[in-house]
Amino acid sequence: MLAAASWPRRWVVGAVVGALLAGACAERATIASPEPVARAPLSNTTSSTTTVPTTTTTTTAPTTTTTVPPPTTTTTRPHPPRVVVPQAWVPFATVGPVTLHHPSDHVEAIGFHQSARDGAQEQTALPTAVTWFTMESRDRDTTPHGAADIVVEPGREVRAPVTGTVIRAGTYTLYCEHVDQFAVIEPDSRPGWEVKVLHIEGLALSKGQRVEAGVTRVATHARVLPFPSQVEGYTGTPPWPHVHVEVVDPTVPDRPTGPPCD
Repeated sequence: MLAAASWPRRWVVGAVVGALLAGACAERATIASPEPVARAPLSNTTSSTTTVPTTTTTTTAPTTTTTVPPPTTTTTRPHPPRVVVPQAWVPFATVGPVTLHHPSDHVEAIGFHQSARDGAQEQTALPTAVTWFTMESRDRDTTPHGAADIVVEPGREVRAPVTGTVIRAGTYTLYCEHVDQFAVIEPDSRPGWEVKVLHIEGLALSKGQRVEAGVTRVATHARVLPFPSQVEGYTGTPPWPHVHVEVVDPTVPDRPTGPPCD
């Protein structure tokens, strides 16, 4: 093989050009085929989970206190069992020298109360009286035992509560509205006083007639009033009629209590 120095000029040039071309190709091949980059397999990928702390906020509604008033309690007096006391018109009270007898022989109870009369006298119950009680005030300033409502069995005869003389008897208007019968007796034991008997029917007396306590008929029976009466709240049901008895000193003037009835 010939030495390079003895190569023809055209060979030398060709060799140089060939060498340059070969280097460029080698460099291009290196750039086009870089070394593979090692990558971690997907199966080994580490997943990082960041836990955000949960904050729970509790909102408390304002407490509202509602005060509920207690239910209204209406106190109603229970009605007691009805007990009828048979007796032969025996005395039930005294008023000074005057002795008052039961106006019926079958009496349930006696309710004392304030009279509308300023001259009404205090009645004092006797041991022979049937069950008795003092009723609630009627907003009057008279004695609480100035009158007696004597609850009697319906249909029973009403007799004189005192011995004396009939001053007057007849009808009157009760509470400016209801017609009622009455009798007024002047007692022998206290002349000038008046024993009044109200709420009766079948009046059997007349003015000037003499009567004897527990003997003389005053009326056929007691009258059932057309409205509720105070004494009915203390006795059995259904309500029974009552006879009103009071002793009045007529010399004591009555104070005006309101306009007169038309």
